[in-house]
Amino acid sequence: MKMTIRNLLAVVALMVNAACSTAPGKYDGYLFAYFEGGGEADRQEQIRFAVSTDAVNWQALNQNQPILSSSEISQTGGVRDPHILRGADDSDFYMVATDMFTKANGWDHNPGVVLLHSPDLIEWSHSWVDLEASYPEQFKDVKWVWAPQVIYDREVSKYLVYFTVRFYYDDRLDFYSAYANEDFTGFEAAPQLMYKTKYGAIDGDIVEKDGVYHLFYKGHTRNKDGEEIKNGIQQATSPSLKGPWKEDFRYVDIYAGKPTRVEGSSVFKLNGKEEYFLMYDLYSDHRYEYQRSSDLFEFSDTTGIFTKDFYPRHGSVISITKSEAKRLQNKWGGVPEELLD
Repeated sequence: MKMTIRNLLAVVALMVNAACSTAPGKYDGYLFAYFEGGGEADRQEQIRFAVSTDAVNWQALNQNQPILSSSEISQTGGVRDPHILRGADDSDFYMVATDMFTKANGWDHNPGVVLLHSPDLIEWSHSWVDLEASYPEQFKDVKWVWAPQVIYDREVSKYLVYFTVRFYYDDRLDFYSAYANEDFTGFEAAPQLMYKTKYGAIDGDIVEKDGVYHLFYKGHTRNKDGEEIKNGIQQATSPSLKGPWKEDFRYVDIYAGKPTRVEGSSVFKLNGKEEYFLMYDLYSDHRYEYQRSSDLFEFSDTTGIFTKDFYPRHGSVISITKSEAKRLQNKWGGVPEELLD
């Protein structure tokens, strides 16, 4: 069909209107999803929320009590490492988490991950995927399925869930991934190997900037005898979520090679700025800190410290609007006054 100027203008108008209808409004604050590192051990491995106006000073919602019961949403009764994502249409939200209850079951084995979906940050539907039971041919010897995260793959218009896997017969830790099904209750097919670092890694976190995907993770270096001589946050980059990933052996956190250990890194963009926080869990020191970057390659050589009324473990952050903050306040309370005007 011959394209006239009028037809072309009509198509452009439709594209603009579609973009405007789905483009996010101005973000006013931040939402932190985490599990707790203090208090009664049997209540720590549950999802909690906190809110901030500036991404530095945080207030726990619901008096730092869980916003969801792990006994209801998980197979094991415990949930760790929650990762929250704003959906591609800007109207839905997704969370994934490690299905693991160490207080009851220890650290030797966990079979899968928890998937959650919400239209409003308040009501969450849930399901879980047990890799060992669902895909026995590929995962009958699985030991750990850790720290899942989710990202929207624009190339195929699907949500990709990725996580670290370890098998009993091998001490390596590698990244596997699978596309979620349409209703976000399971996977389309058995997870496949996504990325294999030289020495193994955990806690992957993918951020896209300027057409480049940055995969941050807790990595390490070994000597010729196989002994670990250094660990910290590293990254790999790729032009596509399908890879190939280019491994960068540099450490981006300032604690690499020092006695202080970090894990659970997560990157998020500051509202209205071309600036990012790389935050991480200093798990042995009961601290949570961050480094700044404008390009996701180079990071500040000093850290900032969050102020908070809770002790978060391995979490993630998204930006939120005032209307979303008000919904959170009405449900759980604890939102800073500045977001309730």
